[in-house]
Amino acid sequence: MTRQPRYLWLAEQLRDPILRGEMPPGTRLPSRTRLARTYRVSEQISRTALRLLVTEGLVEARPGSGYFVRSPPKAFRLCRTNASSGSGAERLGYENIGTEQERCTPPLNSRLRIREGDPVYRTTSCGLSTRVPVTLHRSWEPAALTVGTPNTPFDAGSGDSLVNRLDAAGHPVDRIVEEVRTRALRDSEAVLLRSAPGVPVLVIERTHYSGGRPVETSDLIAVAEHCSLLYNLTLARPRSPDDPGED
Repeated sequence: MTRQPRYLWLAEQLRDPILRGEMPPGTRLPSRTRLARTYRVSEQISRTALRLLVTEGLVEARPGSGYFVRSPPKAFRLCRTNASSGSGAERLGYENIGTEQERCTPPLNSRLRIREGDPVYRTTSCGLSTRVPVTLHRSWEPAALTVGTPNTPFDAGSGDSLVNRLDAAGHPVDRIVEEVRTRALRDSEAVLLRSAPGVPVLVIERTHYSGGRPVETSDLIAVAEHCSLLYNLTLARPRSPDDPGED
């Protein structure tokens, strides 16, 4: 059997009491030197073990003060079901950052099934919880769908929904597809989310269709440790043979 690396073993000695609550948030951990002496390992091993716990989000390093047990971050539940589902999830407030017209670039042209360089409307907004940005939302729709009508994103009011606006323009939405993936937070996104570039984020790629044609696509971006996804899926119950049929 392969022997476990010593830094993993040391991290486990610290992780277990943290997870059991024996070391509550704010508890200062022993210094690297003290850990090395107590557990008879090198300071390099104790340093690596502490950095691992920082990466796991259990410990935070405070320059000049040492390592401390971190308070669990509050996770905001993002409800991905219809408003009528009764999920009980807290609702976000929204801050509209703005809409711009730009030329479509890859891979958006593939998502919208339009040519590279075709004009699209890009709308950016932030989801807020107690005035703190929780999500970043960026959406794109082909300008050709609504140009010259009073139904462009520039004309949308604060209470106008995308579905209602596209329906009024003659493009009724009949299907929505979502795909969830992870990646690192980019610099421009970090500024809007008041977070650090490079942290893991959830990206919910959502596309609205009308008659099989993509009419809008968007990215909902959320720092992974601050958010969770809530799905409420209703399954159709097969009708019992004893149920009365339709006349």
